[in-house]
Amino acid sequence: MVTGSTSGIGLSIARRFASSGYDVAVNSFESESEAGGAMAEIGEAAAVCVRYFAADLADAAQSANLVDAVIGAFGRLDVLVNNAGIQKVAPIEAFPPADWDRIVAVSLDSAFHTIRRAVPDMAARGWGRIINIASAHGLRASPFKSAYVATKHGVVGLTKTVALETAEKGITVNAICPGYVWTSLVAKQVADQARVHGISEDEVIREVMLAPQPTRQFVQPEEIAELAAYLCTDHARSITGSAISIDGGWTAK
Repeated sequence: MVTGSTSGIGLSIARRFASSGYDVAVNSFESESEAGGAMAEIGEAAAVCVRYFAADLADAAQSANLVDAVIGAFGRLDVLVNNAGIQKVAPIEAFPPADWDRIVAVSLDSAFHTIRRAVPDMAARGWGRIINIASAHGLRASPFKSAYVATKHGVVGLTKTVALETAEKGITVNAICPGYVWTSLVAKQVADQARVHGISEDEVIREVMLAPQPTRQFVQPEEIAELAAYLCTDHARSITGSAISIDGGWTAK
């Protein structure tokens, strides 16, 4: 199961697992018809079962019930990828409390609820993989992103704690911490910033958005998907409780 998997990083991860022969539970808050394009794209990857589960992960009950629904449909849950997340940029004194609450609910609380429901099923079978998509902002801070930075730090802490609790149960728990990732949403932001600031898109990418990343290159969603797939192999069974950076050298500074 991959939360927030109808676009961007989540969609790439869902496609990668489908291509490896996994049945895939796709999730977003959209209706099933609105998610049809993503479902078709994932289904093209291989002849596996791909099902859509709508849930607003800002709601605790829907987060928990999502796992129950997936296990009910597939009979088991081998891999849980907590990818869903949202962002808001504002100084702390102007940060709307409602936005804070929703970001925490989607990016951190939902991971707690899904993990809490998934662990008993995995432990009963002696095997499971939990992958939380955190961020370089789970290891470093940036101004005006208080809720996002706080939740991603929380996701890293949650990852480490659950890894210790499940270390002898055949379950590994890891966090992937990407830097800036190239998605359609980011592409639109590049174009908008170039227009607003009167500079080229290349200057926006190199001098504004990718200033923290020494490579001056966006991480591609497929890179994150490949790392997630590797973490689910037996070769990665000793990797647990780790926050793995894939950020073009950002956190090396």
